[in-house]
Amino acid sequence: MKQFIVLILLIVQVKGHAQSTILKEKPPVFPECLSVSIDSLQQCFDQSVFNHIYNEFQVPERVYKENYKGEVVVLFELDTTGTFRVIYIDAMYDELKKETIRVFSTLPTIIPATYNSRNTFKQYSFPIKIPLVNQTVSSQDLAKVNKLTALEEQAKREFDSVTAQTRAFNKPNYKSQLNIPFVHSEYAKFDKEMNLVGTNSHTSAKPFIYSEVSKYYDFKAENEKLVQERKTWVGRKIWNEHFVQLQTNNYWFTIDPIFDLQVGKDSDADFSYTYNNTRGIVVQGGFGDKFSFYTSFLESQGRFADYFNRYAETLKAFGPDPAIIPGRGIAKRYRTDAYDYPVAEAYLSYTPSKYFNFQFGHGKSFIGDGYRSLVLSDVASPQVFFKINTTFWKMKYTNTWMWLMDVRDEVVEDKAFKRKYIGNHFLSWNVSKRLNLGFFESVVWDNSNDRGFDVNYLNPIIFYRAIEFETGQGAGNALMGATAKYKWNDNIYLYGQFILDEFSLADITGGEKSYKNKYGYQLGIKYFDAFKVDNLLLQFEYNRVRPYTYSHNTIVLNYAHSNQSMAHLWNSNFSEAIIIGRYHYKRWFANAKLIFGVRGFDFNDGVDDFSYGGDIYRDYFERPYDTGVEVGQGIRTNIFNGNFQAGYLLNTASNMKIFGDVTFRDFDPNATTSTTYKNNTVWFTVGVRSDLFNWYFDF
Repeated sequence: MKQFIVLILLIVQVKGHAQSTILKEKPPVFPECLSVSIDSLQQCFDQSVFNHIYNEFQVPERVYKENYKGEVVVLFELDTTGTFRVIYIDAMYDELKKETIRVFSTLPTIIPATYNSRNTFKQYSFPIKIPLVNQTVSSQDLAKVNKLTALEEQAKREFDSVTAQTRAFNKPNYKSQLNIPFVHSEYAKFDKEMNLVGTNSHTSAKPFIYSEVSKYYDFKAENEKLVQERKTWVGRKIWNEHFVQLQTNNYWFTIDPIFDLQVGKDSDADFSYTYNNTRGIVVQGGFGDKFSFYTSFLESQGRFADYFNRYAETLKAFGPDPAIIPGRGIAKRYRTDAYDYPVAEAYLSYTPSKYFNFQFGHGKSFIGDGYRSLVLSDVASPQVFFKINTTFWKMKYTNTWMWLMDVRDEVVEDKAFKRKYIGNHFLSWNVSKRLNLGFFESVVWDNSNDRGFDVNYLNPIIFYRAIEFETGQGAGNALMGATAKYKWNDNIYLYGQFILDEFSLADITGGEKSYKNKYGYQLGIKYFDAFKVDNLLLQFEYNRVRPYTYSHNTIVLNYAHSNQSMAHLWNSNFSEAIIIGRYHYKRWFANAKLIFGVRGFDFNDGVDDFSYGGDIYRDYFERPYDTGVEVGQGIRTNIFNGNFQAGYLLNTASNMKIFGDVTFRDFDPNATTSTTYKNNTVWFTVGVRSDLFNWYFDF
């Protein structure tokens, strides 16, 4: 008898435990389902939702007229208060999506689902058949569903849950930590807004980050002014949208194919036409508000104007490859007279607080408010960099460390290019509402004594000149500089730069024009909405750099990378005056540029092999004299370069443009050598291009 009683109690206990396991999750309950047995609550809930949809849903007129037959799939959620919330709708017509949202907004607040006696969230995916039918839930189908465990049900909803996180793409890049692609004509569009009298912006260190510029310029609003009404997917992708764009509550990314397809004619060339054939891809995105990423890869083949091809081949690196395409990279031979030059750029950008931004990647930087920069420019090939931007009070402090290469035959070791490094400090200070001053210092060093990347130069606030002395004479090449900007009014500001490579007070005051006076300066002015014409920018700029600036007696320590200057395109020993006009109206644009300059070149003819200070890769100890050094010495060459470009913006998201471009170039030296001779060029080009970086053809 005792054994029987124990067995009965055991059965009751097991049965009770099993029932509690089954009943630990309870579905939501409509008022009309309160009297239903607990094992039928789910069916009653489903039927109540279907009934509400059938009674409330109004098929849109367009859907009715087009005799559409199909279904709308809606993923919705009930929160812990019993409130319905639509998460995702899959429907052929936007009108069906809007009507579904309206119908679900009329559902009442009900008793929420519970799990282990606690209110919980619950998600469902329901189909709505079009044309409407009075749908019912069969007990057989419900039984099949009820065979799944709670974990299995959650797993089955995982894909829909991930899909439900997707939201309409709201152009999050415009407030992200991504760099705005540095293109002079594009930056001109918001230059005025950032330089209004009274702003506390800092405009010298480029590229800018979207989040810092969006405080002054509404990218989204300006972009929406250009949007064209396109109903088809193809039309939207061609004119308005990224090729792939996805956004959720926590992350977003875009993917775009990019092109630079050009064909042209050079009047001075013996080949029939010029061309550039670039295809590539850009992927960019962000995780949360603080982290962004960017990567691009371009595969290119090209043949340019004859003067550009000849210059590219003078930059040739060690090895069989015939040229370095200026600003791009090493080029292989393509066919018999063209070049193949792949380029990859990428970076990570992280902003942990409003004071700091950290970036690591492979790309370019620029310091200055002008078309040229005498302190740090984007004319050389991309390089590896690590950058810290610190913004506080009226100041912005930019520290940049770069890993560069010297690619000449004489410095190659074991068939590998020689590594060298640059560290830059730049402090921008808004002295007043109108005046900004900047202070710059830089040091170049190489792997002498196997020291590699010298940690002495990692200190972000120390003076590099002091470290240069501590690490040994000749261990580094330090430069110092300054920038200035004065806002005359909201439409005009003046700017300038000064670069100092070597300073000798006695030689400067001596008035004998010593070679030690290695410096350069820039003066410029910008006029926005010139003559009361909206979106018309006029700019004048004068640059002058004395011979031997940026060079060094240890030639690997010059201020250069991959046989290209890290400052001005013309190296040193030059003066130039630049006039620029830029205009845009809706999607149309036009840019004009006139450059008048004087450069001094070396003879290198076997009789006169002196360095006259224009080639920064030469040792300045090879100079012909110590005093009487003047800009333009050597082969004095007058240069005129005129360029006009006009076009139409095709895609506002990827900045794809169709354009026509004509360049006039007159190169007139006062002596002729094998590499320096009189040349007149008219180069006409048409093409379509994703405008993401600056091309410089004006040398």
